[in-house]
Amino acid sequence: MGPGGGARCIALFLVLLPSPSATPHGPAQRSRLRNGLPALGRALELAPLSGRPEAAPAARAARPRAPAPPPPRTADPGGSPGPAPAEAEPAPRQSLSVYSDLHAFYYSWYGSPRREGHYIHWDHVMVPHWDPKISASYPRGRHSPPDDLGSSFYPELGPYSSRDPEVLREHMTQLKEAAIGVLVLSWYPPGMADDNGEPSDDLVPAILDTAHQYSIQVAFHIQPYKGRDDITVHDNIKYIIDTYGSHGAFYRYKNSMGKSLPLFYIYDSYLTSPEAWAHLLTPNGPHSIRNTPYDGVFIALLVEEGHTHDILAAGFDGMYTYFASNGFSFGSSHQNWKAVKNFCDANNLMFIPSVGPGYIDTSIRPWNNHNTRNRVNGKYYETALQAALTVRPEIVSITSFNEWHEGTQIEKAIPKKTPTRLYLDYLPHQPSLYLELTRRWAEHFIKEKEQWLM
Repeated sequence: MGPGGGARCIALFLVLLPSPSATPHGPAQRSRLRNGLPALGRALELAPLSGRPEAAPAARAARPRAPAPPPPRTADPGGSPGPAPAEAEPAPRQSLSVYSDLHAFYYSWYGSPRREGHYIHWDHVMVPHWDPKISASYPRGRHSPPDDLGSSFYPELGPYSSRDPEVLREHMTQLKEAAIGVLVLSWYPPGMADDNGEPSDDLVPAILDTAHQYSIQVAFHIQPYKGRDDITVHDNIKYIIDTYGSHGAFYRYKNSMGKSLPLFYIYDSYLTSPEAWAHLLTPNGPHSIRNTPYDGVFIALLVEEGHTHDILAAGFDGMYTYFASNGFSFGSSHQNWKAVKNFCDANNLMFIPSVGPGYIDTSIRPWNNHNTRNRVNGKYYETALQAALTVRPEIVSITSFNEWHEGTQIEKAIPKKTPTRLYLDYLPHQPSLYLELTRRWAEHFIKEKEQWLM
């Protein structure tokens, strides 16, 4: 995993091979590709490949941790948030502003022996290529933490558990440092999980409670699961709103008419037909949620150009692009964002471009180095942020806060070398580089938006 591959990946417009999760053509191919790429955070994205020599991690003193706030409040079954967090000690960095127009995709699927008794996701399998001849040339098996992670970078917090209250507080501190006002939680229904994880809906109350202490809101990113369709998503929306909707940290988007509605991102929405989605998302659909207590703002994933018309026909309220790799799909290519924004404006849809710091998933898809995108010491991220600003979006989403498998994280990473691995890092910059870049850009974005509205 040395830095030698960096030059190969600096070119941002590579000719890319078809990607398992993001270029669905016919049903057979889509199925085969999805089998090749189990439901990870997304599909193929960008990748950072800059190894730079900085002081060894041990030389950098750990930042003193703020005193722990009281234990998180738990929401009761009806969704009541319980005592106001104002009674708790103020969270660290409380004076920093956050912006609800800046969203970051967040993953709570990590586990460690201290909390869960074993590692979850850090020991990710190496996904075989769907072509057995190609697959034979690459390593198989799974990673072996703590020295060998399913990631090309090493987190400052180590291979943590998402259930650790101290980790949650540190994540909220970092989100706040980055001015991110909305955490977009990757979500599966109770009892369900991705292929490499374990159910985690029971962690949502702690995430909401901790986010509330930092003035951060939580939106839901509904993932694909076996049997997901318009009927089961209707049940999911009802469950989420009934269970969490009255919590103070539950995110609602306020539209131009002054109405506040929950906002949901639907990942891999193209796997369900527009006709089926229309049953749920158009006013006359047989089980429509429109104009009911379960109405919301529903954002579909844009991958291929033709999806724009499908998303409109399906009754969605907008589209997002998720993938952090410029050129990987039609939707993730910055050069197409102006045309997509024009289409959305003409059809009263919201366009939420997704920006990322880089992409590298070869720790879990060893055969996928052609989709790597080098971070170029933060320049790749700044280019993406500028491209988003150019189309004057209402909201910008960041891929991601902590999708470590695909190397799209802006969470703090440290230099790390083990007997078997040399991890990438953010050198010569500090572990907080991407948080600082995000805040600087966010403040610029908000000022620009004020000008647009004048």
